[in-house]
Amino acid sequence: MRFSADRPLRLAPATALDYRELARRKLPRQLFDYVDGGAYEEATLRANVRDLERLLLRQVVMRDVSTRDPAVEVLSQRLALPVILGPVGLGGMLAARAEVQAARAAEAAGVPFVESTVSICSLEEVARATKRPPWFQLYVMRDRSYAEELMARALAVGAPVLVLTVDLAVVGARHRDTRNAIVGDPQPWAKLLRGLDLLSHPRWVREVALGGKPLTFGNLERAVPGARTPAAFRTWVDGQFDPSVTWKDIAWVREHWPGRLVVKGVLDPEDARRAVAAGVDAVVVSNHGGRQLDSVPSTARALPEVLAAVGDQVEVLADGGIRTGLDVVKMLALGARAVLIGRAWAWAVAARGEAGVRHVLDVIRADIDVALGLTGHTSLTDLDRSALYACGG
Repeated sequence: MRFSADRPLRLAPATALDYRELARRKLPRQLFDYVDGGAYEEATLRANVRDLERLLLRQVVMRDVSTRDPAVEVLSQRLALPVILGPVGLGGMLAARAEVQAARAAEAAGVPFVESTVSICSLEEVARATKRPPWFQLYVMRDRSYAEELMARALAVGAPVLVLTVDLAVVGARHRDTRNAIVGDPQPWAKLLRGLDLLSHPRWVREVALGGKPLTFGNLERAVPGARTPAAFRTWVDGQFDPSVTWKDIAWVREHWPGRLVVKGVLDPEDARRAVAAGVDAVVVSNHGGRQLDSVPSTARALPEVLAAVGDQVEVLADGGIRTGLDVVKMLALGARAVLIGRAWAWAVAARGEAGVRHVLDVIRADIDVALGLTGHTSLTDLDRSALYACGG
């Protein structure tokens, strides 16, 4: 039986991991590995998943759970689910106008979509495609005037939240990208193999390379004109990401951003305290999906210490390793206000576009509903550590 991404070998996709397998078959290897991989030996990437798995939910019965509410409030916004579609760079290389498709799916589910600085679709394109404007994720660049221009563009489309990513002072070594010859200075034969990898996926060529044009960085066309590849992105990153940024630069961001400000990439409790002192509205406990410094703690392990450091002074979100609604419930039981997901929606959009992302969010919603009922809760706001057993340290 011939494989089709719309009709898998035997089973319909039921989880984000099913979509991962569909995406693996559909995408050129270099693009799949770019999304799927982590830094160095990928120990932190694995730990993000493993440490969530080690947390066990406490099943409690004989309580009235006839009504259950999965909604939460984040930064004064009501979210139908405690889930935010996090920023994914180069999303539009995975599916035709992928950021637009994902933003529509997020809007239908009643959750925010975060537009990446390095998205293929521009802020304006995503905003035109939805009734509720996206949040915007920003990297601090050496060219501060361009960063200021991006903040102005985000304000112009009505973005309510700026997510400032702070854990890319330098870029971790992602060995899969090196093996796939999309970073560094590959030999001609490696470039040839990279081209053959693309051409060996005719459906991707037809639907994305041709059907998804223009494949340029929609938010960075003036900064990176004509750039179309992860290699071009890495060259721009090496030249523009600013390793001299400090907490004092939050004041510069505040000069240009009157809306809600979130700092993403906090693992250390002292950094969380500094974020509070700098005046941010929320922090995201994040190790960049295991894509930066390997052998740092998983977010599930780091989250309780960050929460202990900041209390209720700011809202605390988390990402990393979240594949199911049960993972979402575990993160909220640990104390997160809500979570960001990245790979889960990236795999789904690559496999089945907007319908795939909608399905993943529907599955997460159903998972959360079951977990609420069987842990004896009617609302996510009632969750705390008592809903968990700790297993394995």
